[in-house]
Amino acid sequence: MTVSTTAPSATAALWADAERHLVRYGGAFTPEIIDRAAGSYVFTADGRKVLDFTSGQMSAILGHSHPEIVDTVRQQIASLDHLYSGMLSPPVVGLARRLAGTLPAPLEKALLLTTGAESNEAALRMAKLVTGKHEVVSFARSWHGMTQAAASATYSAGRKGYGPGAPGNFAIPVPNTYRPDFTTADGCLDWRRQLDFAFDLIDAQSTGSLAACLVEPILSSGGIIEPPAGYFAALREKCRERGMLLILDEAQTGLCRTGTWYAFERDGVVPDILTLSKTLGAGLPLAAVITSEEIEQEAHERGFLFFTTHVADPLVAAVGNTVLDVLTRDRLDERARALGEFLRDGLTEMAGRHPVVGDIRGRGLLAGLELVVDRATKRTSDELGALVTRRCLELGLHMNIVQLPGMGGTFRIAPPLTATEEELSLGLSILDQALGEACAAL
Repeated sequence: MTVSTTAPSATAALWADAERHLVRYGGAFTPEIIDRAAGSYVFTADGRKVLDFTSGQMSAILGHSHPEIVDTVRQQIASLDHLYSGMLSPPVVGLARRLAGTLPAPLEKALLLTTGAESNEAALRMAKLVTGKHEVVSFARSWHGMTQAAASATYSAGRKGYGPGAPGNFAIPVPNTYRPDFTTADGCLDWRRQLDFAFDLIDAQSTGSLAACLVEPILSSGGIIEPPAGYFAALREKCRERGMLLILDEAQTGLCRTGTWYAFERDGVVPDILTLSKTLGAGLPLAAVITSEEIEQEAHERGFLFFTTHVADPLVAAVGNTVLDVLTRDRLDERARALGEFLRDGLTEMAGRHPVVGDIRGRGLLAGLELVVDRATKRTSDELGALVTRRCLELGLHMNIVQLPGMGGTFRIAPPLTATEEELSLGLSILDQALGEACAAL
């Protein structure tokens, strides 16, 4: 039994202070005060143990407070935590070398930063400088970050009310096999025709300054949507025809979560620039931009500048090295594949009991479960998603649901790669119960 460490009066005071002093930055806060976290669980101030099926912000791939990460932070912060940004340290150089060793040629040059938005910002800045152009293409349900260039390439949320974004940003439709817009004679998604149509529109709008295409291999905020096999090879060809660089944002899919080290491995396509974040720091602020020697040299000769306070910080670089140690030693790519199959089997069984489960998708330990109120029409209900989310939390499972206009409610399921089958079974059982109770309450 978990013992509460915070008295009810103190919890009430925390909520009062939060309401008075915190800026709300993305909807309502989860109605719990979290006191600590360990492994696959977070523990609330009132003593509840909650299974975390989001790995924090889809980041803590080794679980919370992994002992080797804790040891690394303790040792590193006691010896070398932060430096002038022009100085180098062994953890930084070592992490860059080791990241290159996990990737296919020609990806071998790394820039170490802090967040996904920052890495995408740097990647776009590099692409614009190298190509001498400025226009950027992204998916219509994308999320790449909240800084200027990254936000301008983000279409899933946050575009209204902030004035103009960066000039020359274009959206292309998402190849969603569950909700196809361009269809074949049998009603399946005709993604080739969709992609041709998209770039016909891009060509019509472009001023002739197409610099880059920035996309996620699996769209997360867009509803765990995985483009069909062959799509990225065709997209890369569209980029090549126009002299554009292909940038893949693997913030959530990189480093074993999908069952391979990188999601792009499925397609046999190597990006010109790769961005990593979330999973690289296992919950700590670490990101990377990785590209070829040729692109890095061109950028350098043109005066590439991305000098920030926390570029190449040794503390988080040391954490990144430990992350690679654990991923490699424990073969967490293989574990993600096996646990992903176990999770999908459980979700498929659940779909047989609950008609509100419209679609199951994703790869490895990044799964999506889309809820509908009618499988035939695929009609959605915001109320249903909210009910299930709330009931899951009450029963001891934190789930994250995507609510976008026209998309419906899709649960993003991303447990740590260190989760056990027993923990996955517990989460499935709670979700099963929540679905049944929510449907009965509608």
